[in-house]
Amino acid sequence: MTELLGPAEIRALAAELDVRPTKKLGQNFVHDPNTVRRIVDISGVGEGDVVLEVGPGLGSLTLGLLATGAEVVAVEIDPVLAGRLPETVAERGGAERLSVVGADALRITADDLPQRPTALVANLPYNVAVPVVLHLLAELPSLTSGLVMVQTEVADRMAAGPGSRTYGVPSVKLAWYGKARKVAAVPRAVFWPVPNVDSALVAFERGDDVVSSVSRERLFAVVDAAFSQRRKTLRAALASWAGSAERAGELLEKAGIDPKTRGEQLDVHQFARIAAATD
Repeated sequence: MTELLGPAEIRALAAELDVRPTKKLGQNFVHDPNTVRRIVDISGVGEGDVVLEVGPGLGSLTLGLLATGAEVVAVEIDPVLAGRLPETVAERGGAERLSVVGADALRITADDLPQRPTALVANLPYNVAVPVVLHLLAELPSLTSGLVMVQTEVADRMAAGPGSRTYGVPSVKLAWYGKARKVAAVPRAVFWPVPNVDSALVAFERGDDVVSSVSRERLFAVVDAAFSQRRKTLRAALASWAGSAERAGELLEKAGIDPKTRGEQLDVHQFARIAAATD
């Protein structure tokens, strides 16, 4: 069994590297082996999977993923952490199945990776969690599933359905790719340093069905406009996107949507109908 990192090992590694977790990079390292095992178990990854891990940090989750027999491609923006990770893994086993890519996850493409990942499993920095997930789903069609640890507030937005007060742009855009759901809470005490926010796990699966024949870019433009002024009706909120409130009203009626409706009441398929109405 792979030896996972505990609090003492995490602090020793950080001291060795002179790493001081920064808020800028959203660094909160998981130091509880049981939490790592739980995340890995929920993710369902194993032999035959190529797992993309974003922000591996000191390697807690990386070791847990490698213990399943999966291949792991770790993307780390911090060059010091990226440089030490292979050594940490080599000391505990599984190094032959690890690839480390020193890069910003918000900028990577499929060509930057040594393999095509099938699953995303990561403890994501809170400030970029949604942009990272959306970017990776857009750039890596090979990704069919994921499990990410994010701030609870972000998890609620990612998994929300129409009508919920947390439903918004992230909810609709993720729904374009497939189904997202909040699966478990993660206590603050399992992190070092202890964050001042609660965390949760969000699982998602890429859907087989195409939401619409309209392009993702076109649909996302409608979604962005609809939620830019949440309190307004869609007729008013979509005025700048459509060219005028009158034109927005015409397109909404053509799409079979009441112009007095608000964006938070529509699902991704209804937004797709609005985008398609411009044809």
